[in-house]
This record gives sequence, structure tokens and C-alpha cells, in this order.
Amino acid sequence: MPNPDSPVTQNARASAPGEPVAAGVTDPYIRRQLEVRRARIQTAMSEAPAGQAAAEATPLTDLLYEVDSAIQRMDTGAYGICEACHDTIEKERLIADPLATLCLDHLTGEEQRALERDLELAARIQRGLLPHENTAVGDWRIHFRYKPAGIVSGDYCDVIAGVGHGNGPLFLVGDVAGKGVAAALLMSHLHALFRSLSGIGLELGRLLEMANRVFCESTLAGQYATLICGRANDSGQIEVASAGHLPALLVSKDGVQKIGSTGLPLGMFAASRYAVNRVNVEPGESLLFFTDGLSEARSDSGEEYGIDGVSVAAANNRRLPPTELAAACFKDLGAFGSGMRQADDQTLMVVRRAVH
Repeated sequence: MPNPDSPVTQNARASAPGEPVAAGVTDPYIRRQLEVRRARIQTAMSEAPAGQAAAEATPLTDLLYEVDSAIQRMDTGAYGICEACHDTIEKERLIADPLATLCLDHLTGEEQRALERDLELAARIQRGLLPHENTAVGDWRIHFRYKPAGIVSGDYCDVIAGVGHGNGPLFLVGDVAGKGVAAALLMSHLHALFRSLSGIGLELGRLLEMANRVFCESTLAGQYATLICGRANDSGQIEVASAGHLPALLVSKDGVQKIGSTGLPLGMFAASRYAVNRVNVEPGESLLFFTDGLSEARSDSGEEYGIDGVSVAAANNRRLPPTELAAACFKDLGAFGSGMRQADDQTLMVVRRAVH
């Protein structure tokens, strides 16, 4: 029997007797994947050397039959329905394996363990993409906290030091729409995208524009990500550009100032443009970037922590160094939502100008 506490089955659905049969999946991306596989199998069968053809004919023929059967089920509206419970198979599983015929609840024990191993490997790879938790570049001290809600995360966080336009540190925080493996894949895509583009020497607005165009051209319709990025210079100024993300917070002795959104999320429209705000940061002041896993966290009474909750926690601890400031913010968030399960990935980055 599948382990109900397994990370694979934590979010699996259960179908009660008498519930209506789920609708079939008709995703065009999955259909293209099936058609590509069919074409490759047919090519392999036609190009196999004569000596290998007989030995390979049966497994290839069986695989071709499975692919054709899946395409036929998609045509009739029966694709993506679990053979055991007749509920809809998790879409992320179908993207990873278009021939899947069972939902997570009905995998065998060995299949569950194999999937768990894959998820654990994906989590290790994703953690390997994160920058160092503490980065010092010139007068700037950067620290982040990255707390996934599950095994893998859809939050994006990176610090790229001393490359590209102006040679100042570039720091980015983003949130991919969706959850689970699909969101994690898009997160890694963003990581590779900005790492590739950051060294070209683009101004910050143009960097976002180019990243958005490539993201639009390389993802499915409906996939998008909010993102906020900044670049600091030696004079104490930080350029900030946002793609539909939550505002950054400038934490100073005079209080907390919101640096608002300046553009649409990445992946919405290929021709989107992004304005750049310039913020003067005095020694001892900090700029905070965060994802909605913090602001949308709720108490047991249903109250939302909100941007104001982050602002108050940051203001009350503004004199602390970045590592301690981030820890204090998460401590306050934990007290607010005491006893509540973390519902979303949480990322907080503190960019502080050092005091000499």
C-alpha cells in the first residue's frame, strides 16, 4: 500500500464513491510530446539495422502502441484519467511521463519509492542552484533565507556579483506561477536565463525585457513568473526593476518605503517594457525583497500577515545585520502563524549598505 505520509502522496486526491468521473486532459503541450515520441519511435523502427530489427521490433511496437493509445484517448476525452479510481492524474506527472495511467494514490510501493528518489534528486539539484547565503561585494552585504513549502520550490533567488553593466552585484527574487515539479523546472529555467544574460552588459530594464522575451518564447502559454531585481553601485544607489512582483521595502531610520511594481510578469507578453527605479541607500539601511509566501501567510484565525507585517518586523529590527534581520522577520512570521502549516514557498533577501 502507498505510504500516506510519503512526500509523493501528501497532495494526492482521493475519490469518493459516487463522485462524477473527472474530465480528460487535453493539454496541447502534452499532445505535442506524444506526437514527437511517436515520430521518434517510427524513425527508430525504420532505421534499425537488419540484424537488430527483429530483436527490437517487439518493445518498439509495444511502445508505439502505448503512444498511439494515449493520443487516441486524448481525442476521445479519456486521456489523463486514472485507470484505478477514474480521477484525473496529476498534470505534473503527465508532463513528466505522458504515458502515465495511474494517479499518485495508485502507484505501487516501488513506483512511489522511485518517484520519491527523483524528487529528492530534484531538490538537491535545486539547492545547488542557490547562491551563497551571505555575499559581500564592496559596501554591500546580501543575505537570503529560502524556505520551500515542499520538497521542491517555485521561488527563484539569485545573487550575481560583479558582472555585466556597471559591474555591481545583481540580485533577484522571483515566484513562478504554480507549484511542485513544474514550477521548480521553470525556476531552474529562470536561473539559467539570467545567469546567461547577466554578462552581456545590458542595462537593468533591457535585461528584464530580453529575459521576458526569451521566457515567452521558451515556455507554454499561461506560464509566467513575477520577479524583482536590483543592481547596486559604489555610490550607494540601487536600481530596481520589477516584473509584477511584490514591492521591495527600503528600511531606513525614517521608516519603511515601498518600491512598487514597474511592469508585467515575465511570460505574459513578449514585448513588455520595464521601467527602472533608482533608490539611494544610506549606510546602515537595507532593501528587502520577498515572495508572497511571507505576505500571504495566515494566522489560525485566517488573518493575513500582509506586506505591512513584513514592514513592521523589518522596521523593528532595522539595526540588525542582514543575517539577524532576516532571522527576526521569520521569527515574527512564525509567531503570527503559530500552529499553521506553511502553505507556500517563502523567500526573503536583505541587501544592506555597510557602515564604516
